[in-house]
Amino acid sequence: MSNCVLIVAGGKGLRMNSEVPKQFLPVGGKPVLMRTIENFYRYDTKLHIVLVLPKEQQDYWAQLCAQYQFTIPHVIADGGETRFHSVKQGLDLAGDASVIAIHDGVRPFVAQEVIMRCYELATVHQAVIPVIDVVETIRQVDNDTSHTVDRDAYKLVQTPQVFTAEVIKKAYSQPYSPAFTDDASVVEAMGTPIFLTEGNRENIKITTPFDLRVASVLV
Repeated sequence: MSNCVLIVAGGKGLRMNSEVPKQFLPVGGKPVLMRTIENFYRYDTKLHIVLVLPKEQQDYWAQLCAQYQFTIPHVIADGGETRFHSVKQGLDLAGDASVIAIHDGVRPFVAQEVIMRCYELATVHQAVIPVIDVVETIRQVDNDTSHTVDRDAYKLVQTPQVFTAEVIKKAYSQPYSPAFTDDASVVEAMGTPIFLTEGNRENIKITTPFDLRVASVLV
């Protein structure tokens, strides 16, 4: 059985101050989302790729694919009201994959070794997420006061978050909760522990004009 990746791209570009959704903005002459898909295709050309897009963006995506002659095989699932609902609908198209990754469409720079390690570790630990160290000082705010906390006790979470199909499909059968901030939190809510592995610092999430400038440098 082949592995699967759900690439979730439901952004609207609000923080970009752009009418074009952030996943479609060009970086180095190519839309961000295409670079993200290419990265996973480079890892495994047999990977089953499910792209989760809002219905109202799918025609535009088709136009971009024609314009850029983008032919990497993928299927499209309709985005939902929230990220939770989008992933849930994407899982319906995951087929018989045994391991499923879920990745942000605006993270085109995840390292190949990180993708490989997450898939491999998921077969052992069932639920794996890449993280990086916090390098800046952190202060916790409590009303009008604040205090420094130990940054070594915290990690910054990235994607892809990778799970066995059994675990992730069972997790998404739960009712939606606002406490679900990522896929790991959905899995964790049913009592499954999350295994952490090292991510890569270049794996930024492109959400602001500054991120777009950084992305241009990384390209």
